[in-house]
Formats: sequence, C-alpha cells, structure tokens
Amino acid sequence: MTSAQQRRVRDLFEAALDREDPNVVAWIGEQTADDPVVRAELLSLVDHHSRAGVFLERPIVEQASELLGDEDPLAPGDQVGPYLVVRELGRGGMGRVYLASDPRLGRTVALKALAPNLTRDPLQRERLRREARAAAALTHPGICTVYALEEIDGQLYIASEFVDGGTLADEIRSQRRPSREQLSATARELAAALASAHGKGIVHRDLKPENVMRTRDGRLKILDFGLAQLNAAVPDGPGLTQAGMLIGTPAYMAPEQINGQPADQRSDVFALGVLFYEYACGAHPFASGTTLATVARVLEGQASPIAGRADVSHGVAAVITRCLKKSPADRFGSAAEIVAALDAASADPGVSGQHALWWRGHQVAIVAIYAGGVVLAWQIKEWIETPLTVGIFLALGGLATVAGILRGHLVFTSAVNPSRLPIERRRTSRPLLLLDGITAILLVADALLVARARALPALLALALGVGITLASVVLEPATTEAAFGGER
Repeated sequence: MTSAQQRRVRDLFEAALDREDPNVVAWIGEQTADDPVVRAELLSLVDHHSRAGVFLERPIVEQASELLGDEDPLAPGDQVGPYLVVRELGRGGMGRVYLASDPRLGRTVALKALAPNLTRDPLQRERLRREARAAAALTHPGICTVYALEEIDGQLYIASEFVDGGTLADEIRSQRRPSREQLSATARELAAALASAHGKGIVHRDLKPENVMRTRDGRLKILDFGLAQLNAAVPDGPGLTQAGMLIGTPAYMAPEQINGQPADQRSDVFALGVLFYEYACGAHPFASGTTLATVARVLEGQASPIAGRADVSHGVAAVITRCLKKSPADRFGSAAEIVAALDAASADPGVSGQHALWWRGHQVAIVAIYAGGVVLAWQIKEWIETPLTVGIFLALGGLATVAGILRGHLVFTSAVNPSRLPIERRRTSRPLLLLDGITAILLVADALLVARARALPALLALALGVGITLASVVLEPATTEAAFGGER
C-alpha cells in the first residue's frame, strides 16, 4: 500500500467513525469503488472497531477493576487502621478514594484504597510502593501531598492531602473560557508544578483535566501521581513497569504511549499541551466522534490551529503548538522548558505587540494630560489667587505626581519585566481610577472658578477633566483588552 493510499484509508476511516449511518459498509463501497486495496483495508479497520466496541472509551486501568473484580466499598463510619471513613469521594483506575479523618494529627485526608487487582501481583505491589514513596518526595505547593502508604489487612492504602475545590474538567465543561491572563497564569502554574516532579525524575503519565484541581482560594494542584514512573533505572531489581503496558487515558496520551513505548517527561509535555488547548478552547485538539477515532487523530492527524484566536496570545499558542508535536524530539524536553518559554512569551511580542505599544502610548498620553492640568491650575491660581485656587493647584500637583509615577511604573514593568505586569496592573487599577476621578473633579472646580473672568481657560480645564474621565473609564479598558485580553 502506497503512502497516498494509507492517507486515504486514515481519512475515510475517521469519516466512517463520525457517520451515524448504520449502513456504513455500503458508504465505504461507494467511496472506494476505484481502489479495492483501500476498500479491503478500510473494511478490516471498521470490522475491528465494531468488535472492539467501547473498550477504549475509558482508560484501560479504570476498566481493569471491573474486569478482574473488586471488593465491597467502604461505608461511612468504617475504621481503616487509624482512619475513620467519612464518605466516598470517587473512583478511578487505581481504586476508590474516600474522605477520611486521621485523629492522630487531627486532619482530614483523601484515603485511596488501591484496587485489589493492582496489588495481588508481588511485582505490581512493589512498583506501587516505590511510586508512592517517589510521590511522597514531591513537596511542591502545586502537587497534592502524599502523607503515607499504609498496608492494612493485606490491602494497600495511600493517604494524601484532601483538596477541596473543583477540577479543571468542571471549568472546561462550564463553557466559560479564560482570558489571556488567566490562561497564561494557569499554564505557568501547572507547568511549574510538573517541572518540580520532572526535576526529581518522576513522570505523571496520566495528566488530564480530571487530575487537576483548583482550590477554593484559586490555587492549582496536580493529583494522582499514583501512576507515576520513577524515570531512572532501579539498580537492585528488574524493571517494574512492563514494556507495552497501556497506562493512562487514551485521549491524553502521547503517540509513543499509545504505541506502547516507554513514557518520559516529553510524554507529560504532550498531555500538558492537550490540557492547555482544551482549557483555552473548550474542545479537545483531536476531538472526534468516538474515542478510537480521537486516538487515531492523536497518532496521525493534526490539531485544529490555536494560533490567531483573540483569547490566546501568540506566545502561549506557540508553546501549545510545540507541546503537541508528534515526535518527542520536537517537543519541549521537560516542563521546566515550558515554564521558561511561557516566561519569555509573557511580553507577547507577536500578535498583540502593536496593541501593547498603543497601551503604552495611552499611559504616556494620560501623564501628559496630568501635566497640562497642573500647569493650567497654576495659571488659574496666578489669575485668581484665593485659598481655594491655591489648594486646588497643590492638590492637583500631588495627585498628578502620584498617578504619573504609578503609570510610569506600569510602562517600565511592561518593558522590563512583562511577566509581572498583570499583577502590577491589578494592584494599581483601583488607586488610579480614584486618582483620576479626584483629578477630574478638581479641574472642573477650577473651570467653574475662572469661568466668568476667563472663558477659554475655563473651557480648557473642563475639557481636561472630561478627557481624564473618558480616558480612564472608557478608553483605557479598551486598550487594555486589546493588548492583554483581560479586563482592567
């Protein structure tokens, strides 16, 4: 079969999986009447898919507990060693997770009862012990802390930090898309947490939105390093992760994982790229009608372009695109490289660079209006020297100095340390709005004081007051949105 025929088989297979027509065989016959080789290969693929059913609709490890049997779940009030079960939190590929209390330290924990089929085999049991110890060594604030590995009545349990909040999957399903700032901040926070694990030689292997939680105070935490693999040779024993073992969630697995090859840090980079893309756009980059078709597109297809979206900066889009490369060698080598790339991209000199220049120009223009207002107030004080005009001049001078320094600080930060700019803008937005409002009121007061004696200066003072108000309330939010994709 030629490469052109292979591409045709792939495209028609994906189209066949997306069709709801029950007589798909007849449709295939019509599409491949000119090429019996393509028709035969395509019919074989569809036949295998129909017999496979929905086997890949969920991670293999999640189905294992059903295929091999499971013990009765724990009930609220059950005592497991020192832990008292409060309620079941959920169930995953590694077993059931319960909310439990640990009276020894007076804290609440997430207690994971590992699936019996994963612990019956001695080699598997030892692998889980080693990986639990590796996960317990991770102390980053963006990673769920593992407290203990307990062996109680022949059953293995992992006690870890209980994270109260919602998953990133919940945020994606809410259909509320993040702003540029939120996307950049979320991407960097997750990459930094994963970089901490990669720095210790640990690969997650099952990164997906369900394994990332946002706490009630807004912090992100990566969960479930139970599938982690210590990315180093074990000197005193055989490799405990079997070659070809499919571990993870197919839709978030890198091509080499799907093909049964060993997972390394670059596999996590691919999964992180899928997660970033889905969080930004609300859709999986390789989404198709079925999970098997999605997996096929992960292997052979290309993600829908993310560059050019108004809510995704040029720099972040470039990072996501590189994460999704098919070949591991074309991706970032580790999450630490993603952090560095996001920091470098925070200035976003690409799509929004021109907009950022307009934003800086806006700041300089408002500072010039401040200066004009102070000069005019001095002249009015010279024409009509009263305690009130003197007070207005002094007040305007002080306000303009403070506001001008703040805006100059923002312009300086945008040029020298752009990654810090979102934080500084949030810190200064309300004080600047207040300063601009008071400055406008004082200029209007000056205009009223000088109106009878000098109409033209009064009109100029009134225009400056109105101009500052419009620039602060109407124009600045627009330039900020254009430059950074977030509200002021």
